[in-house]
Amino acid sequence: MVFPNYPNKYNEKTMVQAKDFWKYKKELGVFPDIEPPKGVIICYSPTILNYIVEHYSLTQVDNVHANNFYLLNDSDKKIAICGTIGVGAPVVGILLEELHAFGTNFFISIGTAGSLQKNLKLGSHIICDRAIRDEGTSHHYASSEKYSYPSKTLTDKMIEVANQMDVNYHTGTSWTTDAPYRETLTELKHYRNEGVMTVEMEASAIFAIAKYLNIEAGVILTISDYLTEERWELHFHLTKQHLHTLFMLAKETLNSLLF
Repeated sequence: MVFPNYPNKYNEKTMVQAKDFWKYKKELGVFPDIEPPKGVIICYSPTILNYIVEHYSLTQVDNVHANNFYLLNDSDKKIAICGTIGVGAPVVGILLEELHAFGTNFFISIGTAGSLQKNLKLGSHIICDRAIRDEGTSHHYASSEKYSYPSKTLTDKMIEVANQMDVNYHTGTSWTTDAPYRETLTELKHYRNEGVMTVEMEASAIFAIAKYLNIEAGVILTISDYLTEERWELHFHLTKQHLHTLFMLAKETLNSLLF
């Protein structure tokens, strides 16, 4: 069986489009009354979003995405953060489509990941420079290949800003999967031996969709758990500080690129 189930769909016209969703919202009178931000930071953890809401000057905007959409006032409201959207490639794919149709063209995703390498400790920061496409969403946007890649412009700028901020970081590959509870020991050993750094659920789809839409997208991660032959060791409750560092890095990267 080929995937997607209907082959050679990549040059076919899309019938369901995100711009139609916004047209529908206008007809209902629930279209957001703002200028589209130039850049959006995407986060998944309620803990970090709540922290940012408490400690930064923000303007909440309704009717964008689940009402968890905030403009950063110190960026002249040209950068936004969108959070608690759920996890996984389909969810973030819908968000990218809708925000691009709204008028945003720069995206940085900040999230947690499992470590596949012993040298990556809790809280390590990883700037993802490619991702293994072991999820389904990306294969509806681009013909099947092993990897997808982020925006070079955005990724290079993140590295530059991280150096300026004196943030310790690694660059490398992430394994993106839709099925976290079907990660097998054989896969773990295989990808670890290939030098793959992390496993998570969004990066490869973000990169493929961004390329399809001709927008700029990057992903930065922090280690929240470890996968070894013996066990799965979880430390999600200890990641707030490290996610905040990723937020500051994403914010300064977008500021540097857009202003």
